[in-house]
Amino acid sequence: MGKFAPIAVREKTAAAMLDMTASEFRRLVEGGHLPPPKSIGGLPRWETSALHRIISGEAIGDSDFET
Repeated sequence: MGKFAPIAVREKTAAAMLDMTASEFRRLVEGGHLPPPKSIGGLPRWETSALHRIISGEAIGDSDFET
C-alpha cells in the first residue's frame, strides 16, 4: 500500500496545515471562525477537505460546522 493523504487530522496537525499554533487554531474554532472537529470514536478530528476549502477561499456551508 502506498502513501495516502489523511482525510481527518488531530488539532495540532490541523493548525499546522493553516500555519498557526494549536492555541491560535483553538481560539478560531471556539470563536466560530473555523469548523469544530468531528468525533471519530470519541477522538476529535478535523476534516482535511474542510481545511482545504477554507484556505482556498471557497464558501463553507452550515453543514460543515455541525459536530
